[in-house]
Amino acid sequence: MTSPPIQWYPGHIAKAERSLLEQLKKVDVVLEVRDARIPLATQHPQIGQWLANKEHALVMNRMDMIPVRLQQSWRTWFEQQGEVAYFTDANHGKGIEAVAKAAQVLGEKMNQRRRDRGMLPRPVRAVVIGFPNVGKSALINRLLKRRVVESARRPGVTRQLRWIRISPELELLDAPGILPSKLNNQAAALKLAICDDIGEAAYDNQRVASAFIDLWKQLADTVPALMGNGLETRYGLSPSEVTGESYLALLSERRYQNDTERAARQLLNDFRKGLLGNVPLELPPLELPPLELPSWEAIATDRESPVPDSEIDPVEAAIAADQESPESDPEGDPVAEAVES
Repeated sequence: MTSPPIQWYPGHIAKAERSLLEQLKKVDVVLEVRDARIPLATQHPQIGQWLANKEHALVMNRMDMIPVRLQQSWRTWFEQQGEVAYFTDANHGKGIEAVAKAAQVLGEKMNQRRRDRGMLPRPVRAVVIGFPNVGKSALINRLLKRRVVESARRPGVTRQLRWIRISPELELLDAPGILPSKLNNQAAALKLAICDDIGEAAYDNQRVASAFIDLWKQLADTVPALMGNGLETRYGLSPSEVTGESYLALLSERRYQNDTERAARQLLNDFRKGLLGNVPLELPPLELPPLELPSWEAIATDRESPVPDSEIDPVEAAIAADQESPESDPEGDPVAEAVES
């Protein structure tokens, strides 16, 4: 029986997209945030239309969840496409200063154009956009150096647009995660589900967990050393000789009393928490000359070790801290009136 397609376009996203399109008229700089594990799958198909003639900075968040050398390969690939990719780990504040500087530089270009037309400079208006749960709010909190927007490792936390003053020179619009109204690319939709970048109501955990194993095997066949042995280390089961569906059934039988749904959820959660090692789900398209990219074998050696199932989860404390209630903003929204004027 064929599984239904993965689709997720709840009412708050539809409403937020309409509001975003209105606010984009006031925006000078777009900070586009993607998931470093799936840089291509988290590119919105309409981003080119939204950018128009606006300045643009591309942010790859969750850099801590892929090998360091793979980050460089992606940088090289994006440079070949005419883009500069800024890699960040917003949860731990890494790479944030480069993003802040990029926004300032892009804003100065905007103000220089105003001066050239005889206009006075003004604060730069930037927007942070991207798919749900890619770390937009965490990035804003790091840019502000305090928690002012709610941030959690689940999609759909931010539901309304909100202007925030970063500094006298920079005003930032926090927008909810925006998905296409229809996910035509189901291979990309599966990756969104695996990475928890889409609401859980949109998919079947068992189907997605099985697809994750099949994708793992496909990438391992392409670059044998890249994926490591995280599955075998964590669960004592190698995926090499079985399908994703069979692997999930074996995992369920051996560790979860034949509760396949529980096995699927645990498998996906372990990946999302980094307990299977630094595991990417996409590689740069190999369109570049071989010497332009580090060897895949070299990339594969620069990765975190997986965590055995018997050990204490080292990520829980960080996740718990990230899900704490945000501080209230005593000034409310100080930017809204200025932006509306």
